[in-house]
Amino acid sequence: MMAVETEVKFRVHDLAHLEQQLAAAGFHQVTPRTFEHNLLFDTPDRSLRARQSILRVRRYGDRWVVTHKAVPPGASAEDRHKHRIETETEVADGDAMGAIFTALGYAPAFTYEKWRTEYADHTGHCVIDETPIGLFAELEGPSEWIDTTAGALGLTQDNLMTLSYGRLFDEWRQQTGSEAQNLTFAEIRS
Repeated sequence: MMAVETEVKFRVHDLAHLEQQLAAAGFHQVTPRTFEHNLLFDTPDRSLRARQSILRVRRYGDRWVVTHKAVPPGASAEDRHKHRIETETEVADGDAMGAIFTALGYAPAFTYEKWRTEYADHTGHCVIDETPIGLFAELEGPSEWIDTTAGALGLTQDNLMTLSYGRLFDEWRQQTGSEAQNLTFAEIRS
């Protein structure tokens, strides 16, 4: 299915408080805390990353999902929300999809992991991601809903970011001097 995804991320400093705020704002839990393993594929010269595009195989609990994301035409880096054209489908065997991508000239380029808990209200989603470099949340839905929900959660524009987990990992590596190559719990021990 293809759609335009609109989202922002923010750091979570107090998980229990955020969960209370979500409940008070009418959110309900859609998916309990579930482990997620993501493997990005790219060409040897990283041409997908250069175009701000990804090809991903995700294992989320017992489900496999293959996703391609790309920047939509006319998107601006100055926008306060991140917009991506997202095409994804569930597959029976993610490892087989990885083998197909490799046979087509793509190679594993980056792995990232997290524990994700999903919440929703009548319009959008808030997911809480426990990553090896910290706790983050994402608001995904229409732009106006994101702004209203962020305000209801006590967030300002300064709290919101449009970076991917790959970019957040790059920033973390620069700040810490870590030599980790992937955003995995095995490579990054807290």
